[in-house]
Amino acid sequence: MLETNDSLNIIKVRNAAEPEFLQAVTEVAESVLPYIEKHPIYKNNKIFERIAEPERVIMFRVPWIDDKGEIQVNRGYRIQMNSAIGPYKGGLRFHPSVTLSVLKFLAFEQVFKNSLTGLPMGGGKGGSDFDPKGKSDNEVMRFCQSFMTELSRHIGANLDVPAGDIGVGKREIGYLFGQYKRLQNEFTGVLTGKSLEWGGSQIRPEATGYGLVYFVEEIFKTQGKQLLGKTVVISGSGNVAQFAAEKCIQQGAKVLTMSDSAGFIYDPEGIDLAKLAYIKNLKDNLRGRIKEYISEYPSAQYFDGEKPWGIKCDIALPNATQNELNGEDAKKLIANGCFCVAEGANMPCTPEAVHEFNSAKVFYAPGKAANAGGVAVSGLEMAQNSLRYNWTREKVDAKLKEIMHDIHSICVKYGTEEDGHVNYEKGANIGGFVKVADAMIAQGVV
Repeated sequence: MLETNDSLNIIKVRNAAEPEFLQAVTEVAESVLPYIEKHPIYKNNKIFERIAEPERVIMFRVPWIDDKGEIQVNRGYRIQMNSAIGPYKGGLRFHPSVTLSVLKFLAFEQVFKNSLTGLPMGGGKGGSDFDPKGKSDNEVMRFCQSFMTELSRHIGANLDVPAGDIGVGKREIGYLFGQYKRLQNEFTGVLTGKSLEWGGSQIRPEATGYGLVYFVEEIFKTQGKQLLGKTVVISGSGNVAQFAAEKCIQQGAKVLTMSDSAGFIYDPEGIDLAKLAYIKNLKDNLRGRIKEYISEYPSAQYFDGEKPWGIKCDIALPNATQNELNGEDAKKLIANGCFCVAEGANMPCTPEAVHEFNSAKVFYAPGKAANAGGVAVSGLEMAQNSLRYNWTREKVDAKLKEIMHDIHSICVKYGTEEDGHVNYEKGANIGGFVKVADAMIAQGVV
């Protein structure tokens, strides 16, 4: 029988050209492999080797015609990672940075994230290196129709249910759904993130940001604290960052920063709901940049080309992109008294940063737990589609809070250390692993 570390080495050799995927697998392995050593049933069934190998990888050509009448060719992917506890579930990302490695990392994380929600969803991810920015609606439509023409043969309401991700919003979901409906001649819940008028769910746009803050509140409850009066540093200014900021403000916290790829703004007076509305309007205009904020609110400062992790705060919410917060950034946050870091993006903290947080006993909540609100409400959208019924905003929000509470409880169960500190990274990894692993063992070698 191979030792568990040998299992990790085999995975590293097999996927040597996929750094993002290996980073995600290694991060999980640090928590899960010691647990496997204590529970030989997982080791004997080689669960870790199996869970790190996609059940299916689909890669395809996406030809489309631009507004000049010229043929363009992009590459499409769907990673169907694990279906032990339900149909594959995970977003589609349209961005030039999309590669097989990035999507395998996201699909691997999705398996654990979906498991933690308690809903019957497996893990998957997909997308294309197509960039919707700067494209006309007609160009985006033609691309989406070509993409779905191939993808449609690999997905279904009981097989694989994609959603949106970076570069895939309501517009893209609409075009994708319309083409699927045309090809299959049926109206089914094959995509989530749909508009309310045709099968979507209440608070789906808000879900990831709101869920992130609900998870932070659960952390605070274990310490006898609340968000009221706490200072928050947020990176990003897109969907997740906006609604995380909104919920923080509603709960009485003071949001100090938001950012985009060019730099960040720092408002020592705090970003209130009126100022947040201004930022939302900026982002609705694809050409709007966060630096324009200081023209409207001159008491704020703009830091060109920098990230906000040097700003003193109680809570840090990295919501932009992977590996945006490194070890040196973590040291700055710790030195400035930050005691809670919760990931709204997927893997925004580097391994060095995570090590610093855990060593300093900072409450670090990984994305697979803290940002699971989005996929949780996607799962609730699937349930509503099956019922042919829409729940109220209040009911969906209550269910989201309940799911984030349950995820936190799982993290506490598996992550509490001997000194009473909760290692949320360890708890999320083991908690997500156990449910999927037990299902894989029950279903045999498949």
